[in-house]
Amino acid sequence: MSTSGPRDAFVSPRFGQVATFMLLPVAASAKGLDVALLGIPYDGGTSYRTGARFGPRAVREQSSLIRPWNPERLRVADCGDVDVVPISIERTLTAIEARVAEVIADGATPVCVGGDHSVTLGILRALARRHGRLGLVHFDAHPDTWDEYFGSKFFHGTPFRRAVEEGLVEPRRMIQVGIRGPLYGAEDFAFHDQHGIEVVRIEAVKEQGTAWVTERFGRLRGGPVYCSFDIDAVDPAFAPATGTPEVGGLTSYEALVLVRALAGQALVGADVVEVSPPYDGPGQITALLAANLLFELVGLLALQR
Repeated sequence: MSTSGPRDAFVSPRFGQVATFMLLPVAASAKGLDVALLGIPYDGGTSYRTGARFGPRAVREQSSLIRPWNPERLRVADCGDVDVVPISIERTLTAIEARVAEVIADGATPVCVGGDHSVTLGILRALARRHGRLGLVHFDAHPDTWDEYFGSKFFHGTPFRRAVEEGLVEPRRMIQVGIRGPLYGAEDFAFHDQHGIEVVRIEAVKEQGTAWVTERFGRLRGGPVYCSFDIDAVDPAFAPATGTPEVGGLTSYEALVLVRALAGQALVGADVVEVSPPYDGPGQITALLAANLLFELVGLLALQR
């Protein structure tokens, strides 16, 4: 998918050299690229298990196994990490917005690896400034539309409430997939009812099937769309390394199928977040899945070009 090409694994073994996303070249600037891959190593917004700050490194390592061929071609590079501020979520969001804005100004589409889910707000701020209010496909076990946590308006459970309030996304063009697990109270989905946000709970995915979910995506066509994939949308049997795991989720295959179902959408960016490597199992299966989801998201961008 890259015109400059990933490193040749028949010359330099996949397990050698410095790890980059999918063996792609490193680029300090996104100029001349179609897609810029960015790591965002921040987990100061977590509410339970930390460790997602190590997510970009782990995904880079596991993505070394991905083979480069795709019928479409893109100019893609690993543009390094956003320089986050570990002790300040507000300053980190500002840094994310600024770096993603640079990528957009250079003419590339940002695809990011977190980091906890709070980082998505900074990405959406930059993209909405260029494209206006966005449609959103949000894969997650949790709605992430709570109002605050310990008095803070910013943590990994609030980014999409803030995004709606700030006018970054169009809530009636927003679908959340895979939602499940215990709630704080009956009011947890009042915000959705108020703003017309569609929730596809895991029960609907399992009972109606992925083809039915694909049909639900159809109504988002006609405007720019962002995809945010929290790895905890996937069952911990397939993705144990995450901060707030919930049982009974998507299989790894269902996750791949549902991401591929976004073909035909006008994607303007995407992220994969909440991989927490300290909790990964043998074989680093969570980071491996995240790397493959990253590949699928880039593949979608190749298709639309």
